[in-house]
Amino acid sequence: MLEPITVGVDGSDESLAATRWAAREATLRDLPLRVVHAWERRSQPEWADLLTDMHGWAEKLLSGAAEEVRGSHPGLPVSTDLLPSLPVPALLGASGNSRMLVLGSRGLGTVSGFLLGSVGLAVAARSDCPVVSVRAGSLPEEGAGYGEIVLGIDVEQAGEALLEFAFDEAARRSAPLRIVHTWNFPAVYAYAYGYGMSIETDLRGDLERAQTQALTEVLAPWRERFPGVQITPEVVSGPASEQLLQRANTADLVIVGRRHRAAPVGPRLGSVAHAVLHHASCPVAVVPHD
Repeated sequence: MLEPITVGVDGSDESLAATRWAAREATLRDLPLRVVHAWERRSQPEWADLLTDMHGWAEKLLSGAAEEVRGSHPGLPVSTDLLPSLPVPALLGASGNSRMLVLGSRGLGTVSGFLLGSVGLAVAARSDCPVVSVRAGSLPEEGAGYGEIVLGIDVEQAGEALLEFAFDEAARRSAPLRIVHTWNFPAVYAYAYGYGMSIETDLRGDLERAQTQALTEVLAPWRERFPGVQITPEVVSGPASEQLLQRANTADLVIVGRRHRAAPVGPRLGSVAHAVLHHASCPVAVVPHD
């Protein structure tokens, strides 16, 4: 049985955009689409009428989303599920048998929605599969081709799952892939030369060449495996989140990683993924990897 692309809906414009993005992705990957809504049914008798109305609204929400997808993507298998649980456990459960989980994102500036609030951040930090956040207004025109994909990596922690997701996505879309590795001048050298003083050009050049060589070695097997993917490797100094957000302005998708290893207080997103999710103007994929 094929694992579906799963999209969570809540009736917002953002979840509508997420559904459209997920349908296009499911078609691209030749996978079924699963549309879900999480709703914990309560048993208080005094709320019976209200709960019945809410259940009916949720069912209409799911059927409406599925109907739109079937109209725009004839032949795409679409299923719906009303998940009887709170949003975080419901979506995490759905991620366990999904190829990808897609959620709407309002970005920075609201207190609700999947990916700014605690629900979305918890899901992105703990999901078993890649989580893609999609904002309303971030989709290309219907029928338009695919634009550039931007992948942010650390050459010292370049997980195979992260690279495979990015190269596979670029190959399926016939889209160019920009791979960005950022580095910072080691503190020991900054201290040796003095804060606020210019760094010796030859020393900076040596370090940058070493980073470039490391990136070249990491990408070598992936170039061989995906010879048709046009890639642009970049090694730049400075904060990773700033560099990725600059490139997100003209990208169709930004991809960042999230380590499987749990933090002392449980799984969490790194600062780069957190910043990109909040501020990127295009869809963002968070990919778990070792």
